[in-house]
Amino acid sequence: MAKVLCVLYDDPIDGYPTSYARDDLPVIDHYPGGQTTPTPEAVDFTPGQLLGSVSGELGLRAYLEAAGHTLVVTSDKDGEGSVFDRELVDADIVISQPFWPAYLTPERIAAAKNLKLAVTAGIGSDHVDLDSAISHGVTVAEVTYCNSISVAEHVVMMTLSLVRNYLPSHQVVLDGGWNIADCVARSYDLEGMHVGTVAAGRIGLAVLRRLAPFDVKLHYTDRHRLPGDVERELGLTWHESAEDMVPHCDVVTINAPLHPETEGLFGDKLLAQMKRGAYLINTARAKIVDRDAVDRALRGGQLAGYAGDVWFPQPAPADHPWRTMPHHGMTPHISGSSLSAQARYAAGTREILEAFFAGRPIRDEYLIVDGGALAGTGAHSYSVNK
Repeated sequence: MAKVLCVLYDDPIDGYPTSYARDDLPVIDHYPGGQTTPTPEAVDFTPGQLLGSVSGELGLRAYLEAAGHTLVVTSDKDGEGSVFDRELVDADIVISQPFWPAYLTPERIAAAKNLKLAVTAGIGSDHVDLDSAISHGVTVAEVTYCNSISVAEHVVMMTLSLVRNYLPSHQVVLDGGWNIADCVARSYDLEGMHVGTVAAGRIGLAVLRRLAPFDVKLHYTDRHRLPGDVERELGLTWHESAEDMVPHCDVVTINAPLHPETEGLFGDKLLAQMKRGAYLINTARAKIVDRDAVDRALRGGQLAGYAGDVWFPQPAPADHPWRTMPHHGMTPHISGSSLSAQARYAAGTREILEAFFAGRPIRDEYLIVDGGALAGTGAHSYSVNK
């Protein structure tokens, strides 16, 4: 029997919900491109419930305990003596979300002598040290595509919020004012702007598709060039690198995984190559940009706005400069944790566990590390230190 250690974010301040704003969710059985949504043998939750917080338990307790496994759920993951560290010592499986990541460092992986499987309930497994997972024979899996469209929608929302100066204008209403000139002094139309994405995988391509109807000029850079028919359909301009692309763009959105080639990519040098007054959207990973360089670019006017919902570390400390820098539209890491997405990543987590316990292969598209090497989606998206 296995010990499953699950790290989730805290319940709402007012307690776990007893009712919800909507009664149901749209039924989605496949993603763009044809990949099917998660197909576990069963689920023990109602889609649309809050599953990603401690009391939600990803809907796993009844399933795991009925099979004789032990489930430990906590939000306490950081600092000396955390519940996560205490329970990790004899855990067989760790489940964590990118929004509240349990950082599986080399030291933690070395201390977890029984660890066989690390599951990301969501997408993006950079909070797991993949080199250490490879060397210790730990399988790493994530629920690929489960919230890609959720994140793409968030990117579009943030782009429009920045360009149209929505958040400051809304604040005027909350404050009882009617200061139209103040609101529109930083408001523009997105129409006709040049928008580029760093990476055009599932999320990046979904962003491009959703922005195309706004009559913008679309650009992208990616290590894997898109098929010619897709480029023609969307009118895409491909660039060999971010350095080549950003001087042409009014809006740049980052949709790349974090790995050695992307870490720190947007520092002072690359930000200076962007158009003065451009907007930068980052729902990928915070460490792809230089924290203080972004702050300087906003204060100095090189960037007109920065929005995203990824921070480092997570949760971000109260004195993080991104909380107080000007012209930002930051959110806590919520883009991929809508109630719609939670139903998919909870179901996908169970699908992964069912396969693991039955000794069946985990879906190739879910795999990041397996058999001591990058595998599946991991081999396509990540690189490791040699």
